[in-house]
Amino acid sequence: MKRRSVLAGIVATAAVPAVAGCSSGSAAEDTAATTTVATSAGHITGATAITEVFGDGQKLTAVALKYDKEIDRSSVSLSAFKVKDRTVTNVYTNTTAAKAGHGTDGAYVVIELSPADEAARVYTDSFAGGSSSAGRPSKQPSASTSAAPSTSAAPSGPPSGGRKGGGMSSGATLKKAVAQVTQVGTVKTTGGTSYAATGTAVRTSKVLNLIVDDFQQGLKYTDSATGNSLTYNLFIPKDYDKTKSYPLVLFMHDAGTVSTNPLITLTHGLGAVVWADPLSQERNPCFVLAPQFTGESDEGSDGNATALKTIKGLVDSVTSKYSVDKNRLYTTGQSGGAMTSIALDFTYPDLFAASFLVAGQWSDLDAVKPLAKQNIWAVVSQGDETAYPGMTGIMDTLEKAGAKVSRAVWDGQLTPAEFAPLTSELRAKDTAVNFVALKKGTVVWPGLEESSVDNHICTWRAAYTIDGIREWIFERRK
Repeated sequence: MKRRSVLAGIVATAAVPAVAGCSSGSAAEDTAATTTVATSAGHITGATAITEVFGDGQKLTAVALKYDKEIDRSSVSLSAFKVKDRTVTNVYTNTTAAKAGHGTDGAYVVIELSPADEAARVYTDSFAGGSSSAGRPSKQPSASTSAAPSTSAAPSGPPSGGRKGGGMSSGATLKKAVAQVTQVGTVKTTGGTSYAATGTAVRTSKVLNLIVDDFQQGLKYTDSATGNSLTYNLFIPKDYDKTKSYPLVLFMHDAGTVSTNPLITLTHGLGAVVWADPLSQERNPCFVLAPQFTGESDEGSDGNATALKTIKGLVDSVTSKYSVDKNRLYTTGQSGGAMTSIALDFTYPDLFAASFLVAGQWSDLDAVKPLAKQNIWAVVSQGDETAYPGMTGIMDTLEKAGAKVSRAVWDGQLTPAEFAPLTSELRAKDTAVNFVALKKGTVVWPGLEESSVDNHICTWRAAYTIDGIREWIFERRK
């Protein structure tokens, strides 16, 4: 069976075939001949860093050098460029500062970089960063590559269940996305002029954050009823037409990524950005609402009524401002975010058309009984010593309350293509509640130990890559 290279639950794809002006391989380290660093050098007029979000966070994966003239795609090579502390995997020309995988004559030279490099990390925490990440597989499409389609910090263990919220402390940070590139070989313009190597390293001065930049960021909502405020990010479908009606997905992060930085929820993993991925939007154009919680007081994972009311108020505010189909509101979250979804589901049982619960739980089983009449798809890892029994208890309770529940055990290291028939099989049972347990240890990627907390955190790195679950969500209507 074909396996995916596991880096935060993201599947590996085949390398882009070589074409004219396109190379793939590994690059050497930065050259000692580089004596100067600048924002431009010779015929290079500027450089843009390009980032993407993976299951274990945002990384700098390419640099686009802009030249003063159009560059001949056949003249660029892997050996012509070196990037400090990075592994170059592909070099080609383009007409814009954008990744394309292959060359077309243009004023930009795009240098793709391995996301497995330690220096690739923009988002960091105690799991997505540090020396433990060395040696992780490098082939890993992000949400922005549309090949498939977060990590918690400083773990003290998975959430304890019940009404105690997520049990992890925050240590998530974002650093500036910057790289230094040196042209160490000759390239030619389409007019035949040779641009010789230069000893000056060019530092990126612009940043393009794929998908993340498509969100309206750091908006603020203040609830008139509770007086509480929430910072949030909102993705509006491309070519939004107010005469049409769109679904909305509410994503809520785990307790390990609470922060005052509103971009953490967009950059720590796939939970928010996967719904805004261009291919996903082609199939299911939707709004994506991603609040950034600062602590248990506003995340609602402990069932706090004021917090839940404020979150619902935020949803109501967005749906009243835009043309959103109120019969197609969906909630999803991981760990503490899944617990908040559960609390919203039993507090406001008529609000959402479906819920995607990842690594969630709730110890007060009487409270969850209203979910028996709702559309639920839950995913946990068998190695998660708290969420697995916790969600199993919820499913048993829902069955006793009259819900039909379909259950399955899957290998967490399957590719999206391998997940597809399994998802189809479960969907064919046409039950309102689905429960998938990922086999113990199959979600844990290299660099982590086989522990309950690792199984817990790595659950959402696999879960949000399963296309069929997201398709099932969009098919649900109230």
